Amino acid sequence: MMDHEPGFPAHISPREIDAIILSHAHLDHSGAIPMFHIREHTPVYGTALTFELARILISDFIHLSSYYLPYEYLDLESMINCVIHMRYNESVEIGETQIKFLDAGHIPGSAQILINASDRRVLYTGDFNTLDTRLLNGADNNYPDLNAVIIEGTYANEDHPNRETLETDFVKRVTEIVEGGGTVLVPAFAVGRSQEILCVLTAHHFEYPITIDGMALEVNEVIMRYPESLRDSKLFMNAIHTANWIGGWRDRRIATKKPGVIISPAGMLKGGAAVFYLENLAKKRENAVFLISYQIPGSPGRELLEKKQFIIGGRTRRVEASVERFDFSSHCGMKELHEAVRRLKGDPTLFVMHGAEGNCQQFAEWIKGEVGLNAVAPNAGEVHYI
Repeated sequence: MMDHEPGFPAHISPREIDAIILSHAHLDHSGAIPMFHIREHTPVYGTALTFELARILISDFIHLSSYYLPYEYLDLESMINCVIHMRYNESVEIGETQIKFLDAGHIPGSAQILINASDRRVLYTGDFNTLDTRLLNGADNNYPDLNAVIIEGTYANEDHPNRETLETDFVKRVTEIVEGGGTVLVPAFAVGRSQEILCVLTAHHFEYPITIDGMALEVNEVIMRYPESLRDSKLFMNAIHTANWIGGWRDRRIATKKPGVIISPAGMLKGGAAVFYLENLAKKRENAVFLISYQIPGSPGRELLEKKQFIIGGRTRRVEASVERFDFSSHCGMKELHEAVRRLKGDPTLFVMHGAEGNCQQFAEWIKGEVGLNAVAPNAGEVHYI
């Protein structure tokens, strides 16, 4: 699942923690929490949907990477037994601190957290997206006056394409490939991105077969139980009922032999059923692979995008199928991040995190220079007082 051995906050003692707040299910946010439940019973706050999705992702993480992990399935179950479900715009007291969850618009169930403590208001945006997508409403930006904001800087120096234009271009290219007798593989993250692409194709009245596979099937079943988390639950239900759900290897082999679209994890082609599909579709020029997520350096997806090659049967082989990228990001782009900062009320200090090397510092400098607010790109382990 990862290019390197995953790191964990082993310097933090579980006994020192009164509560854990989980913004959303992605592993870079949820994947360390079970280590705090090996012996302790620390309460964990998050939306009900987030915990259902996190359980799927962490279980898979343990299955694939158990050698590297400081916890086991039993500790994941201990964590799940300690969860406290939150709703958007609901407040709860943790000792003398009050927390409130706001919709983050990132993936289903994702939240921003507003913290009130000692007459100080702190906003943690987590991963957030202020623009509406086919799947989700944009993030709630109804913030009070703030003393501090912990904000992501993932795309602080990069704009995303216009969403309507992106959708139109994507559906047009998919249609061209399929009408030319080809099959389009869309490697996609199981949580959020697979469902988004299903909704995009359905909203544009795509008339050809759509197949969905892998962990996305289990995620679909979970999200179906939370229609209130979606922008258009009717569109979502129509999309997943229109698609063909893979039931086994026979279905997979059939899917590769007929024109249509196949949506399957893993999004960076590091594993999952998408690898099987690529191995079977790579040799024919009429087929295509449309990458819809960021491909980290060193990942098989990045190698495919840059060099049009992939390891098949233990050997690096050239991919004859078309390879293209469509930026269906679930994060704010540079423009949206700048707008979000300019909208802030009060005189908050901003702490920029969750960005590639240099991004956070660059964003912090922009905030200080263009908006006039104090901003810091903190290093791990630093302590700041508000």
